[in-house]
Amino acid sequence: MRANGNTGRRLSAGQMRPGVAEFVRRVTARNRLPLDYSVASLRVVDRITDGLRADGPGRETVARELFWLGAYAGEVFVRRAGAEWVDLDRGQQELFGQPVGIRMPDGRVWNPLGKVANRFAVGPEESVRQMYFLLHGRAPVKVR
Repeated sequence: MRANGNTGRRLSAGQMRPGVAEFVRRVTARNRLPLDYSVASLRVVDRITDGLRADGPGRETVARELFWLGAYAGEVFVRRAGAEWVDLDRGQQELFGQPVGIRMPDGRVWNPLGKVANRFAVGPEESVRQMYFLLHGRAPVKVR
Protein backbone atom coordinates (compact mmCIF):
# COMPACT_ATOMS: atom_id res chain seq x y z
CA MET A 1 0.00 0.00 0.00
CA ARG A 2 1.45 3.37 -0.95
CA ALA A 3 1.33 5.89 1.84
CA ASN A 4 -0.71 8.44 -0.01
CA GLY A 5 -4.24 7.77 1.18
CA ASN A 6 -5.15 7.49 -2.52
CA THR A 7 -4.51 11.17 -3.00
CA GLY A 8 -2.01 10.52 -5.77
CA ARG A 9 0.82 12.09 -3.76
CA ARG A 10 3.11 10.82 -1.07
CA LEU A 11 2.33 12.16 2.38
CA SER A 12 5.00 13.30 4.80
CA ALA A 13 5.03 13.00 8.58
CA GLY A 14 3.93 16.63 8.89
CA GLN A 15 0.78 15.93 6.89
CA MET A 16 -0.43 12.98 8.98
CA ARG A 17 -2.06 14.80 11.90
CA PRO A 18 -4.21 17.12 9.75
CA GLY A 19 -5.01 14.23 7.40
CA VAL A 20 -6.17 12.06 10.28
CA ALA A 21 -8.26 14.91 11.71
CA GLU A 22 -10.00 15.29 8.34
CA PHE A 23 -10.55 11.51 8.12
CA VAL A 24 -12.11 11.42 11.60
CA ARG A 25 -14.32 14.42 10.77
CA ARG A 26 -15.49 12.80 7.54
CA VAL A 27 -16.08 9.33 8.98
CA THR A 28 -17.81 10.45 12.17
CA ALA A 29 -20.06 12.84 10.24
CA ARG A 30 -21.51 9.87 8.33
CA ASN A 31 -21.43 7.29 11.12
CA ARG A 32 -21.62 7.28 14.86
CA LEU A 33 -18.16 5.81 15.33
CA PRO A 34 -16.41 6.54 18.63
CA LEU A 35 -13.12 7.67 17.10
CA ASP A 36 -11.98 9.79 20.04
CA TYR A 37 -8.24 9.01 19.93
CA SER A 38 -8.53 6.77 22.98
CA VAL A 39 -6.79 3.43 23.31
CA ALA A 40 -10.26 1.85 23.48
CA SER A 41 -11.04 3.28 20.03
CA LEU A 42 -8.36 1.01 18.56
CA ARG A 43 -10.86 -1.82 19.00
CA VAL A 44 -13.14 0.11 16.65
CA VAL A 45 -10.31 0.20 14.08
CA ASP A 46 -9.97 -3.58 14.37
CA ARG A 47 -13.73 -4.05 13.95
CA ILE A 48 -14.01 -1.71 10.98
CA THR A 49 -11.11 -3.51 9.32
CA ASP A 50 -12.79 -6.86 9.98
CA GLY A 51 -15.99 -5.50 8.44
CA LEU A 52 -14.16 -4.38 5.32
CA ARG A 53 -12.52 -7.80 5.14
CA ALA A 54 -15.82 -9.64 5.56
CA ASP A 55 -17.38 -7.69 2.72
CA GLY A 56 -14.91 -9.47 0.44
CA PRO A 57 -13.45 -6.59 -1.58
CA GLY A 58 -9.91 -6.72 -2.81
CA ARG A 59 -7.31 -4.74 -0.90
CA GLU A 60 -7.02 -2.16 -3.68
CA THR A 61 -10.74 -1.43 -3.39
CA VAL A 62 -10.40 -0.43 0.27
CA ALA A 63 -6.77 0.79 0.23
CA ARG A 64 -7.76 4.37 1.08
CA GLU A 65 -9.83 3.32 4.07
CA LEU A 66 -7.09 0.98 5.30
CA PHE A 67 -4.50 3.73 4.96
CA TRP A 68 -6.51 6.22 7.01
CA LEU A 69 -7.49 3.63 9.63
CA GLY A 70 -3.78 2.90 10.06
CA ALA A 71 -3.02 6.60 10.19
CA TYR A 72 -5.71 7.03 12.85
CA ALA A 73 -4.10 4.22 14.88
CA GLY A 74 -0.76 5.96 14.52
CA GLU A 75 -2.26 9.20 15.77
CA VAL A 76 -3.61 7.36 18.83
CA PHE A 77 -0.06 6.14 19.49
CA VAL A 78 1.19 9.72 19.09
CA ARG A 79 -1.36 11.09 21.55
CA ARG A 80 -1.43 8.24 24.07
CA ALA A 81 2.03 6.66 23.97
CA GLY A 82 4.28 9.62 23.32
CA ALA A 83 5.14 8.64 19.74
CA GLU A 84 5.81 11.09 16.91
CA TRP A 85 5.19 10.90 13.19
CA VAL A 86 8.43 10.51 11.24
CA ASP A 87 9.50 10.39 7.63
CA LEU A 88 11.17 7.02 7.22
CA ASP A 89 14.64 6.62 5.76
CA ARG A 90 15.13 4.63 2.56
CA GLY A 91 15.73 1.31 4.33
CA GLN A 92 12.69 1.76 6.56
CA GLN A 93 10.59 2.70 3.54
CA GLU A 94 11.60 -0.52 1.83
CA LEU A 95 10.87 -2.54 4.97
CA PHE A 96 7.51 -0.93 5.74
CA GLY A 97 6.41 -0.11 2.19
CA GLN A 98 5.60 3.53 2.93
CA PRO A 99 7.35 6.80 3.67
CA VAL A 100 5.91 7.49 7.16
CA GLY A 101 5.76 5.73 10.50
CA ILE A 102 5.86 6.53 14.18
CA ARG A 103 8.86 6.75 16.48
CA MET A 104 8.46 5.91 20.13
CA PRO A 105 10.24 7.88 22.87
CA ASP A 106 12.89 5.13 23.08
CA GLY A 107 13.71 5.62 19.37
CA ARG A 108 12.03 2.50 17.97
CA VAL A 109 10.07 2.92 14.76
CA TRP A 110 6.70 1.24 14.28
CA ASN A 111 4.30 0.79 11.37
CA PRO A 112 0.62 1.16 12.38
CA LEU A 113 -0.43 1.65 8.74
CA GLY A 114 1.00 -1.76 7.91
CA LYS A 115 -0.64 -3.31 10.99
CA VAL A 116 -4.09 -2.35 9.70
CA ALA A 117 -3.22 -3.72 6.25
CA ASN A 118 -2.09 -6.96 7.92
CA ARG A 119 -5.34 -7.14 9.90
CA PHE A 120 -7.22 -6.88 6.62
CA ALA A 121 -5.06 -9.55 4.96
CA VAL A 122 -4.72 -12.03 7.83
CA GLY A 123 -7.56 -11.41 10.23
CA PRO A 124 -8.02 -11.04 13.99
CA GLU A 125 -4.59 -12.34 14.99
CA GLU A 126 -3.25 -8.98 13.74
CA SER A 127 -4.81 -6.60 16.27
CA VAL A 128 -4.13 -2.87 16.21
CA ARG A 129 -5.34 -2.58 19.79
CA GLN A 130 -3.01 -5.36 20.89
CA MET A 131 -0.15 -3.62 19.07
CA TYR A 132 -0.61 -0.64 21.39
CA PHE A 133 -0.14 -2.81 24.46
CA LEU A 134 2.95 -4.45 22.98
CA LEU A 135 4.66 -1.17 22.01
CA HIS A 136 8.06 -0.89 23.61
CA GLY A 137 9.19 2.51 24.78
CA ARG A 138 5.80 4.03 25.55
CA ALA A 139 5.95 7.25 27.52
CA PRO A 140 5.08 6.63 31.17
CA VAL A 141 1.42 7.18 31.97
CA LYS A 142 0.95 9.99 34.47
CA VAL A 143 -1.37 9.08 37.31
CA ARG A 144 -3.58 11.95 38.44
